[in-house]
Amino acid sequence: MQKPISELYPPIFSEAEVPSYRLPEIGSSESTCRLFEEQIYGRFQIDSPEMEINVFEQDDQALSGLSRRRQLRVSLRNSRGQCEFTILLYFPTRDSHPVPLFLGLNFLGNHTVGLDPSVALPTSSFPSIVEADTLPSQKKRGFHSTRWPLETLLQRGYGVATVFCGDFAPDHPDHFKEGLLRLDSTESSLMEMRGGAIAAWASGLSHAFSALVTLPEIDPTRVAVVGHSRLGKAALWAGANDSRFSIVISNNSGSGGAALFRRRIGERIVHLNGNFPHWFAKAFHGYDEKENELPVDQHQLLAMMAPRAVYIASAEDDKWADPVGEYLALAAAAPAWNEELPLDFPAMNMPVQRGLLGYHVRSGAHDIREYDWKQFLNFTDRTWKRPVA
Repeated sequence: MQKPISELYPPIFSEAEVPSYRLPEIGSSESTCRLFEEQIYGRFQIDSPEMEINVFEQDDQALSGLSRRRQLRVSLRNSRGQCEFTILLYFPTRDSHPVPLFLGLNFLGNHTVGLDPSVALPTSSFPSIVEADTLPSQKKRGFHSTRWPLETLLQRGYGVATVFCGDFAPDHPDHFKEGLLRLDSTESSLMEMRGGAIAAWASGLSHAFSALVTLPEIDPTRVAVVGHSRLGKAALWAGANDSRFSIVISNNSGSGGAALFRRRIGERIVHLNGNFPHWFAKAFHGYDEKENELPVDQHQLLAMMAPRAVYIASAEDDKWADPVGEYLALAAAAPAWNEELPLDFPAMNMPVQRGLLGYHVRSGAHDIREYDWKQFLNFTDRTWKRPVA
């Protein structure tokens, strides 16, 4: 029996063990995006998709009258196949429309973000590797409610929309093509560069945006894409490719997300590819233990979002995600906004903002908590020039 990847390639967590490295220049967004696409996230293209949107459920007095709820079933079709996904949307009853919106994927189904009994279960029958017991079921209702403080968001005047990531790509190496990747029209000669689950999740976020902004209640100029952990990686790749997202927020996204690869702390490329072979392009597997040979690094990914707003969040105990590397990536990207961030790592629970850039490191473990959301809300309030609570 083969040893776990973390035993075959023991991770390092000490700053004293960080190798010397030199970061690539930021460069042009177009050429940099092509390198990220070819070498890391993969190419993913859907030719001539047709979108059909059906609001199959609505309630104007949801969550004890705090919210209006909409559930949308969206179908994407092209000559290669079909993909259906379900959007759960809440927006405040008291605020005038259109409203600003947070859009993000969830791990285990829309019904897990709160205890609302009317939220539909996913129709997917594919397992996920996120947890041992992950097939959609009633017993998971509200399972991740602490990660989605709906009342706080609504009381601050924001809408929130979410989609089960498994609708776009089941998080499983044997099933990840059962979703948007059915519609992929990338040339077969480019198999080494075809996208995996993260590319599908990122593309799915853009399709969800397109569906949501057909509703008059949503302000298309004030949509923030947000994601935690692996879905934070997807949020960053979505934000880099889709300029309609005016704010991009990554929480604990780590390696393949906001953290610098070249620091080689915590989760390295070899760990990503060994544990999650379905996330990235096959070409990315060629960089196992060869971080310095990558033509790009993650500060360039963040810089691709300039001049739009970017917020990066870390957690003190999340060494696997390299919080210092996440911050240093943002600091290295700051010149793209004509900003400068201090190289000293920020104090715990003391958010830093320079213009359209924000960062905080929270005490505690790998998670997304109400503290994180409150910082995101303060940042979006300032960025969109709304009254800060």
